[in-house]
Amino acid sequence: MTRDSRRFLRPEEISRIARLEVRARHIVEGFLSGLHRSPYLGQSVEFVQHREYVPGDDVRRIDWKVWSKTDRYFIKQYEEDTNLRTALLVDCSESMRFGTGALNKYEYACTVAAAMSYLLLRQQDSVGLTVFDDAIRGRVDFGSRRSHLLALLTALDAPDPAQKTDIYEILEEVAATQNRRGIVVIVSDLFVPREGLFRGLRMLRRRGHDVLIFHVMDDEELDFSYTGTTRFEGLEEAGELVCDPRSLRDGYLEAVEAFRSELRKRCAAEMVDFQTIRTSEHLDAALAHYLNHRIGMRQSIRS
Repeated sequence: MTRDSRRFLRPEEISRIARLEVRARHIVEGFLSGLHRSPYLGQSVEFVQHREYVPGDDVRRIDWKVWSKTDRYFIKQYEEDTNLRTALLVDCSESMRFGTGALNKYEYACTVAAAMSYLLLRQQDSVGLTVFDDAIRGRVDFGSRRSHLLALLTALDAPDPAQKTDIYEILEEVAATQNRRGIVVIVSDLFVPREGLFRGLRMLRRRGHDVLIFHVMDDEELDFSYTGTTRFEGLEEAGELVCDPRSLRDGYLEAVEAFRSELRKRCAAEMVDFQTIRTSEHLDAALAHYLNHRIGMRQSIRS
């Protein structure tokens, strides 16, 4: 983040974005170090073309033979650079503000998106972002320069959420505006009308996109370990309830498992990759899941 870019942001915004950037960098660098792999994970090595160097590009990809002949800097581009783009869709609705740990669901979703953005841009891949509730609250077009990260992180600092999530209209707009097939990554708790969700997913798949869903849930939403008389305040116009949670636990857990089971089965039927992530979990698994999917996608394109 440059000094010039910082002056357009209020101090509290700078603080939030800076923390998110540091957290993303820490996650990605630790993840890559743990794998003992090149930072260009999953990237094709088949050369396609050159493009002129711009500030921020990785100097290790400069073609020095071309420089010796032209006295100009050019970057080598590979098949993966020109064939795949990743669109990140992050749910910022009211239910995503729930949290009992260090991060609420939206903060955790932002960390997922930021870490993936950091990784994608480090690989010089193209990434775009849509932040949504019942409408699009933030959008960043596709870009591959490292300086693109500031725009992505700023968009994640979303305005106050609406109560509901209208995901079908969001997916419909994404499907209509993404002319090139690529990867669409949805980060949400999926507290949405299910028929609209799957109609939108089916639309994306028919347009040739590969879709991954990171289903973000708080530990208490999955475990329901509350004890003693508790007042529950519903989000997204769900009302309030005062009760002994132990009397509800079995029925609640059964309903949650039915909800997750339906999501898993219907995503599988639509050939959509689905993964539930707890807000207490490290993000290594999510990044590995994305990279494995990306490698599989590239292989399917070639076959």
